[in-house]
Amino acid sequence: MNKTPPSFAMSEFDHRYNMLIERFASEPDPAFESASEQSFVWGREWGCNSDIGRLRVVLMHRPGEEMRVVDTLPHIPELNAFGDPATGAYWRGNQRPTLEEQQAQHDALAAALRDEGVEVVYLKRAAAGRHKSIYTRDSCIGIKGGAIVTRMGPRIRRGEEAPVTETLAALGMPILRTIHGAGLMEGGSFAYIRPDVAVVGVSSRVNEEGARQLEEVLAVQGTRLIRVQIPGYRLHIDGGFVMIHHDVAIVNPSMLPFVFMEELKRLGIRMIPVNHEDPSWTVNCLAVAPGRVIMSDRVSARTQDALDKAGISIRLVDYDRVGLGGGGIHCSTSPLVRDSV
Repeated sequence: MNKTPPSFAMSEFDHRYNMLIERFASEPDPAFESASEQSFVWGREWGCNSDIGRLRVVLMHRPGEEMRVVDTLPHIPELNAFGDPATGAYWRGNQRPTLEEQQAQHDALAAALRDEGVEVVYLKRAAAGRHKSIYTRDSCIGIKGGAIVTRMGPRIRRGEEAPVTETLAALGMPILRTIHGAGLMEGGSFAYIRPDVAVVGVSSRVNEEGARQLEEVLAVQGTRLIRVQIPGYRLHIDGGFVMIHHDVAIVNPSMLPFVFMEELKRLGIRMIPVNHEDPSWTVNCLAVAPGRVIMSDRVSARTQDALDKAGISIRLVDYDRVGLGGGGIHCSTSPLVRDSV
């Protein structure tokens, strides 16, 4: 009588393979952002979970030949500006400082940062003709564990994304998201209030799709994102709000929605307002440690006194010639590594 050969559930190979993979299973923990995982995989802890933790590494770009395009722009009398709609390049106001003036002030800011113990790294290159590349704050956002490469709004800034990506990759910094699709995002309109709460200013430079993509990344880390509507054609929230201590912010109340300022109060944030004696870039300062700030040397005595009474120490630098291009100290610095708070 013929016997039916036995039927096996799996081959010996499949059995051994499955048991091996079970024994050497995947491990979701520790999380990507954890200190041990960052150090093991990426060589160090990258990113920031605040805007006030001790600043360790900052990205900057020394203005160079890309600035020469400004000298070629035709005057637009009715706007008191220079610009070329064909290329999208523009320059606000009727003063065009020399490249040497801007370089000198930028070098002085970089020197002040180094003196504060900060490592300054520079973009590997600037995209041709992208004369706003000096404002590195906008092209990437350092968050816990890595960076978000943004997607710039106006035509003259589109193209800055590639050089910043090359630079971060060369540093070995993880890129957690590149804003894509129709999303628009510029880093000057993002700020941490504290590690679990951040804000983004929705404006002509940041649309809802960009905010949604940013929110996705932050949500993984347990950070709530507040949306603030920037009034009129103002660009970024850092013209009106910058954190300078654990529970202190410098603000321009004429540029912030009432509901946002009320939310700051609920979060226990003390607001120090600028006044009519301050230059326009006073708020656009940079905390290098909790309660330690680099800011424009044109800040009024009244605001300096208010900062001193709040326990804020300030270091003043001359930055007015760079400011003529549309951005201050905060705009010119993109933190890549801060100590956690």
